[in-house]
Amino acid sequence: MADLQIGDTAPNFTNVTESQDFTLSDHKGKNIVLFFYPKDDTPGCTVENIDFTALLPEFEKHNTLLVGCSADPVTKHAKFRDKHDLKVILLSDEEHQTMESYGAWGEKKMYGKTSMGIKRTTFLIDEEGKIAHIWRNVRAKGHAQKVLDKVIELKNG
Repeated sequence: MADLQIGDTAPNFTNVTESQDFTLSDHKGKNIVLFFYPKDDTPGCTVENIDFTALLPEFEKHNTLLVGCSADPVTKHAKFRDKHDLKVILLSDEEHQTMESYGAWGEKKMYGKTSMGIKRTTFLIDEEGKIAHIWRNVRAKGHAQKVLDKVIELKNG
């Protein structure tokens, strides 16, 4: 499991979207909000994706792309996107390689049981490809606004 810290270079990756591959290094010069979430169309994940979509115009004003990533296949992402009119980029990481490189895949405890799964984690990657902020163990409600606030704070120095 990766132990990434603020200031580290964000691990490069390529994952599939519904229409094309998305490679992190192709987007240097933009801020990237990379948020890992457990599963399409579950309550918390739906709230998180809808909230990020609602704030997309504000993020775009600050040169920031919104990229969600789960292990769901692209066909499920397409249904999820269409059902909720989502505007964020949705990546499929069925083999968990990107999640593992960011430390967002690993052992989780829920209701007294331990299992392997996706840890709801968000990374703010700056225009140079460095990790500017990390949110671990994210609570979905209100999270998108906290991320936007951090993007604005970092921009204003």
